Amino acid sequence: MPTYPWRMAPRGLFTRRQLRARGLRPGGQDVAAQIMWCSRFGGTRPAYLYRLDRAKPVQPMTPAKAAALAKANAARRLCPQCGHDAGYVLPAHLGTCLPCADSATLAA
Repeated sequence: MPTYPWRMAPRGLFTRRQLRARGLRPGGQDVAAQIMWCSRFGGTRPAYLYRLDRAKPVQPMTPAKAAALAKANAARRLCPQCGHDAGYVLPAHLGTCLPCADSATLAA
């Protein structure tokens, strides 16, 4: 697979995010190349590149998809302990809303 250094990819090759910013998606094509760079946290990281001429338009959001997404996001805000909508996504490491987590910490 062709590998390029950071910011040195040839024209016509884009990452998923760059395609998405243009309203496109890879559309099932194979990875055409990659960019490698050194991470701040050690090691090298790849970014896969796709050809612009083979990209397809992003599929539009249907009402059913929007409803399913809203339901999933609401479930991420619902505290399993007290049953209230916290108004924010519950921290995964706590598994409950902050008041419930604080009361469990004080009780222990």
